[in-house]
Amino acid sequence: MVIYGLNPVLEALRGGHVTALTVSRRRQGRLDELLRLAERGRVEVRRAEPDELNRLASGGVHQGVVATIRPPEPRAVRDLVEGGAPALIVVLDGIEDPHNLGAIARTAEAAGASGLVVPTRRAAPLTAAAVKASAGALAHLPVAPVVNVARALAELRSAGVWTVGLDAEAPRTIYEIDLRVPVALVVGGEGRGLRHLVREGCDWLAALPLAGRLDSLNASVAAGIALFEAVRQRRPPSHPDRNAQPRSTSSRVR
Repeated sequence: MVIYGLNPVLEALRGGHVTALTVSRRRQGRLDELLRLAERGRVEVRRAEPDELNRLASGGVHQGVVATIRPPEPRAVRDLVEGGAPALIVVLDGIEDPHNLGAIARTAEAAGASGLVVPTRRAAPLTAAAVKASAGALAHLPVAPVVNVARALAELRSAGVWTVGLDAEAPRTIYEIDLRVPVALVVGGEGRGLRHLVREGCDWLAALPLAGRLDSLNASVAAGIALFEAVRQRRPPSHPDRNAQPRSTSSRVR
């Protein structure tokens, strides 16, 4: 598999997934860190002209670096449940845009999610564009590919995971759902949302309350809001310092 871009390649090097590296002959500052990691991992490095890099990246924005990687090992759904902390899993139901897939993976990894469940049919594959959009998160986030999303939800429920589908028409909001328990957040495809059988397979349906004139959010934005609501609920209670003062009052925007 070929990936490109500084951050995706950097994270793939850190994860030990890179087998070969092609970098621009025109030396760039941030390439030095990549080259050090490549040398440490005994990765073959080759210099190339911009035209060749453009071809290798199929016209994508490569920032002077293209890598060949071993695809991350696919996980089983039950693998995502194992671990000390309560599981926080994202299940995708027909996300077709690789940029949305990458953005959701990036946010899920940042939120400390246990992994991502993705359908193998009628959905965005794990392409170089998805890896780049994830800023390298897909080099670290466990991914469980499944043929049938509804069946995967049943498997998660049998493992003690509550399934919460994001649905704009749901009677409850995400803020009314207890996300401190092992939970899987189910995100529907662009435009059509959750499919009927997937919706029926969710323990809860939750809406994101909107205060503006628009009636929907991008799938990756919706996933991010739900993920960080789970992060917020799982944090230990904090007591704000009511005596805290701004660092400076002289630099306020007027």
